[in-house]
Amino acid sequence: MTTAPDTALETAFKITRKTDGISAVERERLVADPGFGRAFTDHMAVITYTEGRGWHSPEILPRQPLMLDPAASVLHYAQEIFEGMKAYRAPDGGILLFRPEANARRFQKSAERMAMAQLPEDLFLEAVDQLVTIDQAWVPKPEVGTLYIRPFMIATEAALGVKPSAEFKFIVIACAAGEYFSSDAGAVSVWVEENSVRASRGGTGIAKCGGNYAASLTAQMEGKAHGCHQVLFLDAEERRWLEEMGGMNVMMVFEDGTLVTPPLDTGTILHGITRDSLLTLARDNGLTVKEERYAIDQLYADAAAGRLKEVFACGTAAVVTPIGTFKSGKGDCTIGDGRSTGPVTAKLRQTLCDIQFGRTNDPHDWVKRVV
Repeated sequence: MTTAPDTALETAFKITRKTDGISAVERERLVADPGFGRAFTDHMAVITYTEGRGWHSPEILPRQPLMLDPAASVLHYAQEIFEGMKAYRAPDGGILLFRPEANARRFQKSAERMAMAQLPEDLFLEAVDQLVTIDQAWVPKPEVGTLYIRPFMIATEAALGVKPSAEFKFIVIACAAGEYFSSDAGAVSVWVEENSVRASRGGTGIAKCGGNYAASLTAQMEGKAHGCHQVLFLDAEERRWLEEMGGMNVMMVFEDGTLVTPPLDTGTILHGITRDSLLTLARDNGLTVKEERYAIDQLYADAAAGRLKEVFACGTAAVVTPIGTFKSGKGDCTIGDGRSTGPVTAKLRQTLCDIQFGRTNDPHDWVKRVV
């Protein structure tokens, strides 16, 4: 079932504030050193979809466990999707979002691929705004981190039988977040996965659904066993072409000022918002940008010859992370000195972060103020 957005929606959020939350002192302690994905805020946004009625009953509630029937479709047929986005504390103390409408549009595309109800863009954005506003005290100082926001949708109809669900819950939660990778780790090491694949043509690679990430976990374990921070997946057909990492896109910088990243036309790579933003900023900075296939054997050869100067991963959680080493069953490959962040990587990261935190001009009108 792929539903069109309803024309009549119950969009006034009912707000129930948490009355037994942690103290302000304890919250400040958590926000000062939040780690990643652990320090959750006090509230959550919830909107319900029922076939025949559409989206209804939007609420801001105290964050709490979900009540699900054991026959809920999400538990048996994996109808679920999610997004990842952030709120940033500006120099004047205000709260900013970065390209939230792009997340809303991608969420709709994911829902379409997974035969789920289409959440209207304005309702997605309103839910995020409401949650960020009520939990704004959880947004860390810029030097500490950001508020990581996780909108998601699950199929809740209690019915066994392989069919699209007729009921869904859209929920938004958030957590204070520091660095995804340790700030003193330097360039990360990456395991090149040559056996399992993350996605194949005609599959769900372009949808942000949990199954794609679950499919990457055995490779992540293998990479960890080889001392690597992350995993790079190759294409499903030839096991030759770079695709994406466990949860990030990948980009290469060459000695002639060319930036190369795998193309999206295979339908196997997530349309990263950070990816798209960095490509735009790279063009702004005079780099030649190419979205084209690039083979892992060529990467090893170009690195050895000195043609390949920098490689980095990018995504909402990690932002921009330099890659220093690739490892595989065929041996190791070092990028640059294997430790440092290259100048192009550093400049792109700094430019992107300055825009996101409101520290510089926003030429593409990407930033939206919430508070």
